[in-house]
Amino acid sequence: MADHLTPSEAFALLMDGNGRFTAAVPEHPNQDAARRAQVAPGQDPFAVLFGCSDSRLAAEIIFDRGLGDLFVVRTAGHVLGGEVLGSIEYGVSILGCPLVVVLGHDSCGAVAAARAAVADGTTADGYVRDVIEKVTPSVLAANAAGRTEDADFIAAQIEHTVDLLMDRSRILAEAVDAGRTAVVGLAYRLVDGTAQLVTSRGLQLPTATATATAS
Repeated sequence: MADHLTPSEAFALLMDGNGRFTAAVPEHPNQDAARRAQVAPGQDPFAVLFGCSDSRLAAEIIFDRGLGDLFVVRTAGHVLGGEVLGSIEYGVSILGCPLVVVLGHDSCGAVAAARAAVADGTTADGYVRDVIEKVTPSVLAANAAGRTEDADFIAAQIEHTVDLLMDRSRILAEAVDAGRTAVVGLAYRLVDGTAQLVTSRGLQLPTATATATAS
């Protein structure tokens, strides 16, 4: 599938699935025994989805997709490390995915913990502290810009993650520059299941579609 889709087509396919999910009319595509047999020899996903590990963000459910459709990487707060970058680059350079999605969401515990750490110095033990430290730059940037709403801090972390991907991955940056891949940041709303466009790199959409998606 990925070999035959442009980045914009892959984005539309993903968002169509989210539309079905939010309208409570899912099709549950590619979830049967025939699909299982079809993808057993190899995978051809149309998108890399890098999301938060939150249990309420099950990618194939909220985008109404199935086996072999999405190459999923998840960490708390969608924080980046070398292993994550390598996994995303694998999806782009080896699997040929035309779309990379950074998926954040409201009520994110990692963002809330980082905000608390900045506000009153509280932090966590163990490696959870590493997650908080990686989210902290987004909180500081939002504070410096005078952004005060919860959604502002979620958007700041999504934007920061997209920027880091583009800055740190030569493979991804070159794929975007060549028009082979686009990177988008989406914010997911837990209450209604919608995924809204926050930022993008290399995505070409009709003006009306882009406006409706971002609203």
